[in-house]
Amino acid sequence: MSQNIEIEFKNMLTEDEFHLLIKHFNLEDTDFKKQVNHYFDTPSFSLKDYGAALRIREKGSKFEMTLKQPAFQGLLETNQDLASDVSREVLSTGTLPGGEVKNAVDSLIENAHELQYFGSLTTVRAELEYKGGLLVLDHSYYLNSEDYELEYEVTDEAEGSKAFSALLKVLNIPMRPTDNKIKRFYAKKYHQLQE
Repeated sequence: MSQNIEIEFKNMLTEDEFHLLIKHFNLEDTDFKKQVNHYFDTPSFSLKDYGAALRIREKGSKFEMTLKQPAFQGLLETNQDLASDVSREVLSTGTLPGGEVKNAVDSLIENAHELQYFGSLTTVRAELEYKGGLLVLDHSYYLNSEDYELEYEVTDEAEGSKAFSALLKVLNIPMRPTDNKIKRFYAKKYHQLQE
């Protein structure tokens, strides 16, 4: 188990901007790796109401459960590695295994027993070190849609903001308001439930 504060900047991209960044950083197809985020909440979106999100991230044969919740600065992430059989059990039942993530969820909402699997978001991702932070280029697929995104994860918010803004300016990419992946996923899911 681990906890950390996540400070990141995000910007949605067009497909052309995504390819411009690939060219700018000389990325190859082999630089991109696939990961799948499996999302959970209660039918009444209890975690979402607290600004929190619960996922299991699958990368190759590794599974990590993460609860993200608002913190004074950025997001507090509580992480817990899972065995593949435990991960499959959570996906099928919504029942969390004992540990720090379950404890954090239980302290946040009273109806954790109602958690259920909401769906998956698949991302093809390239990561590279950039000016003291981690630059992430994502192409994501979920609920019959896809999008492109640039993220910049840093430890110093002020310096990270300067570097991120400068990169967008150099490449003539406009700054766009960008929700995180789970918010985009839930907006699409909620829309589908209303149809």
